[in-house]
Amino acid sequence: MYKALALQLTCQTVNNATTRDEAEAIMLASINRIDAQIEASITVAGRDTLLVVVPEYFLTGYPIGESLVEWRDKAALELDGRIYEALGAMVQKHKIYFSGNAYEQDPFFPDLYFQTSFILNPSGDVILRYRRLNSISSPTPPDVWAYYLEAYGYDSIFPVAKTNIGNLACIASDDILFPEVARCLTMRGAEIFLHSTSEIGSPLLTQKNVGKMARAIENTGYVVSANSAGLSGISVPFGSTDAGSRVIDYKGLVLAEAGYGESMVANADIDLSALRQYRQRTGAANLLSRQRFEVYADSYAQHNYYPLNTLLAESPDRGILVKNQQDVIRRLFDAK
Repeated sequence: MYKALALQLTCQTVNNATTRDEAEAIMLASINRIDAQIEASITVAGRDTLLVVVPEYFLTGYPIGESLVEWRDKAALELDGRIYEALGAMVQKHKIYFSGNAYEQDPFFPDLYFQTSFILNPSGDVILRYRRLNSISSPTPPDVWAYYLEAYGYDSIFPVAKTNIGNLACIASDDILFPEVARCLTMRGAEIFLHSTSEIGSPLLTQKNVGKMARAIENTGYVVSANSAGLSGISVPFGSTDAGSRVIDYKGLVLAEAGYGESMVANADIDLSALRQYRQRTGAANLLSRQRFEVYADSYAQHNYYPLNTLLAESPDRGILVKNQQDVIRRLFDAK
């Protein structure tokens, strides 16, 4: 048993930075601040805190008005650059597993970037990269599917890291609303879903919070979901994406939840032994053992609403992504 922490952080944006160096300086300052917050949080939550998840956009915010090329050049991390080096040093210092979400450049796709959830191990090495699969504002692997599979293979689409604290998988942002993502990760052994998000803070039961509980129940796994504590440096009202970081157990029960503002309150025990025992029990509650995937396979194979490879023949432009969704909507209505 160990403790997981969904660390709710203010995200300092880089939208107003005019150069790459200026943007990276902001990111490095954020890492220094987060470093101190992790140290203090572990001191309070307990030295058995072995897993820390931070929000989506925690280093940069998201593009507002920038073109794909402008955002890639300013805010998308280099795979072996100084930002990952700084994160690795921070994680090695605290001897934790650390998961976050960032925009990344990719040498196989120099004109694009991908939104990536990642996991670093206690040695500071990146052991998993999950590229967000569903987005209407950023390129995704399905947009360049043929080339992406050629570069990385299908196993890269749903990666699971088998570690001494359990089988870890990442789900990025809105992907929590697509049941197939968590299901495919579960097929590959996932036990703990690390969800970096930046979503509305509301006392109402939001769609994403329903999704988090549903994914935990459906897949008999933990969900550690870290939301931001506001986005600083842009015109969007600061507290629009704030509150609700939570740890959910494999029965869908919320074990801990943060209120508004920067917080380490969303921390709870991960009982890996209990999870694995629960997955081996007979009875109606063992949903994984009752799955019959073959029943649904033909329906998926016969229906195609959002086609693959939509950016292979297009120059990288956000307007193309909007047009693609409009085309899908028309096909959905035509199908009725």
